Amino acid sequence: MRIATFIVATLFSLFTAACDRTGAFGDATSIVAAMDPGLWSQVENDVYSTLEPTIQTVRDERTFTVTFQDPTEELWGRLRQFKQLLLVGTGEEDWMADVMGRLDDVAGTPPQILQVRDVWARAQSVTVILLPESGQPDALRSQLGPLHELYDSQYRSLALSRMFISGRDSALADTLSREAGFSLLLPDVYYWDRTDSVYLFRNDNPDPSELIRQVAVTWRTPLPAELDGEELLAWRAELAGQYYAEPQVVDLAHVKAGPFSHEGWSAYQIQAVWQNAPEANWPAGGPFILWALACPAQDRLYLLDSWLYAPGREKYQYMIQLETILGSFRCET
Repeated sequence: MRIATFIVATLFSLFTAACDRTGAFGDATSIVAAMDPGLWSQVENDVYSTLEPTIQTVRDERTFTVTFQDPTEELWGRLRQFKQLLLVGTGEEDWMADVMGRLDDVAGTPPQILQVRDVWARAQSVTVILLPESGQPDALRSQLGPLHELYDSQYRSLALSRMFISGRDSALADTLSREAGFSLLLPDVYYWDRTDSVYLFRNDNPDPSELIRQVAVTWRTPLPAELDGEELLAWRAELAGQYYAEPQVVDLAHVKAGPFSHEGWSAYQIQAVWQNAPEANWPAGGPFILWALACPAQDRLYLLDSWLYAPGREKYQYMIQLETILGSFRCET
């Protein structure tokens, strides 16, 4: 049976915690799943493949981590204090009684997904999949897609609330719109600088050796006839060589690239991995998301380069934040 890393890392504190401790353990991406072991043996692979999709950062990184626990075993009494729980059953099970008591007058026909908060710990989310008496494996499989959408939507909301906890810098967006012809909505904690037609926006709190999120915006005129990925990467290399603290090279081993539309404008995205150049003073690397957007009203091709440095950290929430900043881009027409 697979044992998730976050469980192993936290077991000691769980066993030694005082019995009256009520704060939830773990984080929102670590899911403890409780159900009958016989049912789990039939759906295990489906649960993992649906609830643990990967994103490419500097490696394949799972967006969520699922750990199974038999709720009839003694360990369940401690693991049910985790932040993110998934309970699967008919609702008649003894170990689901505390949760069902919080879900008065459940309407609808199983299978269905329900949620309740703070059952066994503070700041805890308990998701319940109610199943019919028969056909439980197929009934559960039918709910896994909607369940992942629910988890991902809630986590994205959490990531954005953390991102804007310092406030939204709408004054900066207005200044950029008025003076530069484009706007971005950034958290107040970002600081910025301009050199020529290159704008750099950066957040390196709490310490640049631990975490950096940076976005660069620049442009060229006139608009090219088409958007070419190799030319965009060459432009990025020129930008990094002249305006970044350290020049960067790119690793395209797992590149994702292609055209898309943003606010009705033609655009092109490249997502891959950056690394410090070999001659740099220290090794570093991380994911980047590059956008090129055509703004015909200004006869400009904008380049937006966002990159992340977060060694030893899970990067999903920061990728969501960078995507959100890029998505706020507006070209003044």
